[in-house]
Amino acid sequence: MRSVGANIAPKGEATVSDILTITLNPALDINTETDKVVPDVKLRCTEPQVDPGGGGINVARAIRHMGGNATAIVAAGGHNGNRLLDLLASEGIPTITIPSPGETRASVVVNCKETGLQYRYVLPGPPWEENHVRLAITTTVQNAPKDGLIILSGSQPPGVPLDFEESLSAAISHAGARLIVDTSGPALRRIVEDHNSPPFLLRSDDEEAEGLAGHKLATPADTAAFSRGLIEKGVAQNIIFARGSEGSVLTTPEGSWLATAAKVEVVSKVGAGDSYVGGFALSLSRGNSIQEAARYGAAAASAAVTTEATQLCRGEDVERLLPQCKLIEL
Repeated sequence: MRSVGANIAPKGEATVSDILTITLNPALDINTETDKVVPDVKLRCTEPQVDPGGGGINVARAIRHMGGNATAIVAAGGHNGNRLLDLLASEGIPTITIPSPGETRASVVVNCKETGLQYRYVLPGPPWEENHVRLAITTTVQNAPKDGLIILSGSQPPGVPLDFEESLSAAISHAGARLIVDTSGPALRRIVEDHNSPPFLLRSDDEEAEGLAGHKLATPADTAAFSRGLIEKGVAQNIIFARGSEGSVLTTPEGSWLATAAKVEVVSKVGAGDSYVGGFALSLSRGNSIQEAARYGAAAASAAVTTEATQLCRGEDVERLLPQCKLIEL
């Protein structure tokens, strides 16, 4: 296993970047297909495609595909962890490794040729203890880009406390870095209910938003109104909720906007959210406004759904689809 703090980057390329991503629960993403999915028989599958996976990793990969650079903090362990790091190195993603308490997990996507349906099997990660949590925060603080962006994305392994985001936000505040949190489930609810250190930006999807609101958010304006209430309560400085094929609603203290998605043929929705965050962060790091960053994120998400499974977005597709993505003030 590579040592803590080991950087992997293409020869001649700096490992320091203005964007740092964090993946506590990475996975080897295995994608394959079979003629049909039925029980109690051996299903003969095609040669699998194996990619490094996990929220922050996919954000860093998407940024790379769009011509940017992000450094990825990755918790990795065992054979799967070593393979994951090798795959990241082959893609030119600079990484900072922290030891995982166990074998890095795998996730499997099986596409059924007969029905066109996709089956996703996600295994749990190894349980963490308090010392692993402290190391993750310390490593992030040590490598926080001054006045840059830190992206916490993906699921949390068992044992990581629900207030991890709050602890991280407080710990990095001295560096002036802006924290983007892309989360869901209990971790998202904790941020909403107990928010002493609000992040620069909180992102999730419409299903999570409706769960928090306790009622249907039928229109983008409904999502915007709910988001404004969260900002007024101090949950986050800015909020983005995705609304599927409609696009995403950005809300700031100044107002709300719908960044529309481009009209494309959907091949796979896997990786669309990570591509959105990657496009948003890359645009923001280049000095664009938060509204323009939301539009660029929408183009990246639109590009991602046109590719198979774990391929994420392609830079040329993002640029081609960008003119189709509009900003509509709500």
